[in-house]
Amino acid sequence: MSTELQKPEQQKPVLIVGAGPVGILNALGLARAGVPVRVFERASTVANAPRAMVYHWSVLDGLERLGLFEDAVARGFLKQDYTYKVHKTGEEINYGLKSLEGRVKHPYNLHLGQNALVEIALEHLSRFPHAEVLWDHKFTGVDQGPDSVTAHFATPQGTTAVDGCWLIGADGARSRVRESQGIAFEGITWPERFVATNIRYPFEAAGYSQTTMLIDDRFGAIITKIDNSGDAGLWRYTYCEDAALPEDGIEERMPDFFASIVRDPENVVVDAYSPYSMHQRAAATFRAGRVLLAGDAAHATNPTGGLGLTSGLFDTYVLSEALAAVVTGEAPETVLDEYATERRRVFVDIVNPAASNNKRLVYHSSDEARLEEDLTVLRRLPVDEDAVVQRLMFPKSLETRSLIGAW
Repeated sequence: MSTELQKPEQQKPVLIVGAGPVGILNALGLARAGVPVRVFERASTVANAPRAMVYHWSVLDGLERLGLFEDAVARGFLKQDYTYKVHKTGEEINYGLKSLEGRVKHPYNLHLGQNALVEIALEHLSRFPHAEVLWDHKFTGVDQGPDSVTAHFATPQGTTAVDGCWLIGADGARSRVRESQGIAFEGITWPERFVATNIRYPFEAAGYSQTTMLIDDRFGAIITKIDNSGDAGLWRYTYCEDAALPEDGIEERMPDFFASIVRDPENVVVDAYSPYSMHQRAAATFRAGRVLLAGDAAHATNPTGGLGLTSGLFDTYVLSEALAAVVTGEAPETVLDEYATERRRVFVDIVNPAASNNKRLVYHSSDEARLEEDLTVLRRLPVDEDAVVQRLMFPKSLETRSLIGAW
């Protein structure tokens, strides 16, 4: 399929709602393909609240294709170690990504706050004259025509309407884009809330690895190093509590969790924290005409295991490539139906059960018999190379192959 290609300034832009990593990286992928793009974000600047910050090895090839890998590594750091630690007994199970060396191009994970990745991607996006990011634009609705969309926004200066050829909703789990299309967000909301904290404490000196999954039915937590700033670096400590507890009492309850993991909790310095609800939900469809959903707008999962960000990035890599091919006439619109169907399948069949099981193991281990079954499997990791490789290859199963190779 081929048509005479228009210059970027002659094409209607793709409109993207949401300037998180999924929105900005979609914009960058489209801009690099010569497609004009406009991103709209309701906030005034890049969100800096504690959110995802571990990039599994499997998504690093995509960052490299977008030209972001070297800058991201320079801002963050690479690591290989993992630890499961049973809080009640002190048992530790250690393994790492060294087993992937010689098997994959990037045998390590990248640690970097998602706000930092967005900042890096924005700098790259600014190099394209046919790309634009507009802040303080609250999405209010969209009209669809046979070959165009018109999105409506509320701004401090008043309302505005913007024409485009397609619209990507990358505006998070509470997506207004998804709601505007009447698309159901199917699934459950967990009865617990997560509390993600950015804290400063010398965890490595205290014997913690750079990623420790603390298994406990009360004090379960994910403890992960974010960067090497300061004397001890910045760490993410994420725990969960009953969502029925008053949110305004989080700071009062927080010291109990710190006291459960370190001997000198008074030395823990909290830089920031963010409470949020946890979901296992997927949009009924990821496409409604010329409106497409990606990332948390399309699917939301509890973050245990880092599968939400991984899924969103794999959405991004395949969608930006496919949509660019459609816009430039190199592929038919049906390729976007394939995107919608396949990415939903991956979330429902693979991500959702895996993330739910991860959450059960780390935070809800009160069943001693079930915990022992889980630990029996985990204890193989330090001594069984095949078991380690099989476990480490799992994030690759969330990837979708290029959808335009056949066109």
